[in-house]
Amino acid sequence: MKWPSFGYMRAAGLPDVWRALAEHGAAAQVVAGGQTLLATLAFRLSDPKLLVDITRVPELRGITLTGGMLRIGALTRHAELGRDALVARHAPLLAEAVPYIAHPAIRNRGTIGGSLAYADPAAELPACVVALDAVVVLVSAGGERRVPARDFFTGLLTTALEPGELIAAVEVPVATAATRSAIVEVARRSGDYAMAGLAACLSMDAAGNVVAPRLVCFGVGNGPVLAAHAVAALEGRALTAASIAAAQAALAQDLDPPADLHGPPEMKLHLCRVLTARALTRFLPAAEAAA
Repeated sequence: MKWPSFGYMRAAGLPDVWRALAEHGAAAQVVAGGQTLLATLAFRLSDPKLLVDITRVPELRGITLTGGMLRIGALTRHAELGRDALVARHAPLLAEAVPYIAHPAIRNRGTIGGSLAYADPAAELPACVVALDAVVVLVSAGGERRVPARDFFTGLLTTALEPGELIAAVEVPVATAATRSAIVEVARRSGDYAMAGLAACLSMDAAGNVVAPRLVCFGVGNGPVLAAHAVAALEGRALTAASIAAAQAALAQDLDPPADLHGPPEMKLHLCRVLTARALTRFLPAAEAAA
């Protein structure tokens, strides 16, 4: 199917974006990497009258370290996340997630802001930012506001973005020597969306106990699912085979996966339990992990 007819403008800065949105309203569609929009245009699921290209807006670019937070501009491409030294050092979960995202051609064009705004429930980056307890920075003509990532995803393909707002950046607390993180998933083929996945982040105190764990499942609900009961099974306990098993068992209280083309809810829950063990076992002392 052919794309609908539409106009095009390239914004040089945020003032250009606000003028276009004010003039055209809902008929204007912002485009960055375009990896989702191009498909919806082809299927006539999107019918904008004007595309507003924000790829050259400087306010949405850059990766910087400030005040214990890593700020990642919304226009940062997936491939940039995977090779940036600051990301690798201070938010290694994001770097680890990149090879799971689709294929190189997609990673070279897709942006972190676009992934978060689209909010696909099987996508890796939404789950990662929730696991990292990140903050999503939103900007509009009226100013800026910050939304915790755990509150940003509100339902299937829906977010806390208001009309006229863009994602400007994501701010991630920097990892410390005590931080442990991992992402694991199961997909039919490399590059496919996950049948089920897990992004995990926690800290270990001096006594070897788990502090502030965050286990976020994806591909098993309407968005990233923070597994509160599984987290409670780990909090304050030594990380052992027994505590991992307790977290696995607790997932039954956290997840209510829908059946889909991959399989029934029971299969999804089973996969999340397996992935929980795979992720947490990485953090065990070498001797216990080998056992």
